[in-house]
Formats: sequence, C-alpha cells, structure tokens
Amino acid sequence: MFADLGAALASFGMPALAIVLFTMAVRLMLHPLARAAVRGEKAKAKLAPEIQKLQKKYGKDLVRFSEESQKVYKANGVSMFAGMLPMLATMPFFMVMYQIVTTPNPLLEGTIFGVSLSAHFTSSFAWVFFVLFGLLAVVAYLTVKWQQSRMTTTPTPGFMTGLIKVLPFGTILVAAYLPLAAGLYLLTTTTWTIAERALLYRILS
Repeated sequence: MFADLGAALASFGMPALAIVLFTMAVRLMLHPLARAAVRGEKAKAKLAPEIQKLQKKYGKDLVRFSEESQKVYKANGVSMFAGMLPMLATMPFFMVMYQIVTTPNPLLEGTIFGVSLSAHFTSSFAWVFFVLFGLLAVVAYLTVKWQQSRMTTTPTPGFMTGLIKVLPFGTILVAAYLPLAAGLYLLTTTTWTIAERALLYRILS
C-alpha cells in the first residue's frame, strides 16, 4: 500500500514537492480536528483557576482531587480529555505519512538539489541537511516562544516548563536519523502545526 501511494506521488514528477503538497493536503483535511482540539484546550484553560484551587484544597488526596475536578468539568460541559481526543484521532494519518517517507518506494528515488530523498545525514553529510536542520531549528524556536506565551494564561506544571523548551528541537535529531524525505515531511508538518495553532488560538472563542 505504501509503495503504491509513494509511486502515485512520485508520478507527479517532483517528488520533494509532492511530499510537501501531500502533507499540506492531509493537514488541511485534518483541520476540523485541530479546531476541535483547540476549542477543547481553551475550554479547559478557562476552568484552570478552579482546578488549581481544588489542587491546593485537597493537596495530596489525588482521589478526592480527581473526583472534584470531574464535577467541575461536568458542570461546565467540558470533558477532562478535551483537546486530546481529536488529536489522537489524527495519529493514523501521521503513521501513514511516516511510512510513506521512510519505507522504500518510488517516491524516495527522487532528489532535491541533487541529493536523494532516501539519503541519511549520517552517511552523506550533504549541505541540504544543514539547511533542513536550520529551518527545523527556526520552527522549533518559534514553537517554544509561542508555547511560553501560552503559559502566561494557562497554568503549566513545573516539569513541563523544561520540556516545552527542549521537545520541539527533537525534530532535528529525528531528521538526522531518518531519510531526507522524512525530514522534509517533518519541516512541513511542524511549520503547519505552529501556524495553524497560533491562528486558531487567535480566532476561536
């Protein structure tokens, strides 16, 4: 299946561009789920002050804290998992994309600036990879800055503060390990993600 899909994309004649456009098309189809996720996250954020009060009130009594939290969410018509379920529903699509850009197929026989889409940084050290890493670093930096801006309105556990500063840069390590095609996919989807979420948080009430 992945080979057939890869062959179909490769038939467009510009494999690298096909990866970018196909990724964008998939993300566009998943946009309604992204909207639902952001609405859920914003609904939970509005209840965060009440949840924090419960946390202080019940301290280490996690069972009681959980019960009281559920009551708050239920009273306001908000699911405790709001924002999570829509994103989990997108996982099968991203798994398909991952297989397409990592499994040998006609699409990976293409090149970008003379470098094979199946090439790995550890074996080629081509200059294209350094450009890719630089662009991924820029997207990661913008992601961190946006997430930090959200922390001013949404309480975040202490351990998460450190992770927020580091995790987005993990895409660079992943891109260094996987084929160039996968790095191109990562750049496209992470750029879409930060742009989409920043926009949705601004326009959705």
